[in-house]
Amino acid sequence: MAQEPQSASDDDVRVARTRRDVGRAALRVLTEAGGRSFSHAEVAAEAGYSRTTLYTHWPTKVDLVTLALESVGRMPHGEPTGDAKTDLVRELRAFRQAFVDVKLDQILMALAQWGTTVDEIAAIRDSIVEDGEGVARAILADVASGDELEAAVAMLSGVVVCPALMYGRVPSDDVIDQAVTIVLRAFGVPSEG
Repeated sequence: MAQEPQSASDDDVRVARTRRDVGRAALRVLTEAGGRSFSHAEVAAEAGYSRTTLYTHWPTKVDLVTLALESVGRMPHGEPTGDAKTDLVRELRAFRQAFVDVKLDQILMALAQWGTTVDEIAAIRDSIVEDGEGVARAILADVASGDELEAAVAMLSGVVVCPALMYGRVPSDDVIDQAVTIVLRAFGVPSEG
């Protein structure tokens, strides 16, 4: 008896499954091995697919990193309430949660190290940072500009990044609240929210 040919929808399901599996494996390898150790061979082994499959669909390491980060998605952002403190606290808590949920600290460390020598990786890193800091930058742009704005954004990002990287733990809600209060106070913004 002849076998029926696969339908286009069967192919689509298989392609989507392969893409998902390889993306998740690439993310695991990136967060565990770092950028310099990241390779098609490691991702193929982790995903259970051949290197040929990976090279066919994702010929460069940059393609694999891009796929890995697609599996993470974009940073979550809430609808602005108009209250600077509420909105900044919410952003920092979401940022903190990304460190817990998707190991964002390890992703950023790998991209920071690798990005010093590979321009495409630096561009990916910069895009993640821009997305992550965008809402805070927009909120603070109402009260600061230039170097003051850059310093304020760096301080708020740093309240999550520094403890995660230096001490292996994320900050508490109280630490985040205090950091936002201190930054807003410096600009004379009421922070009652």
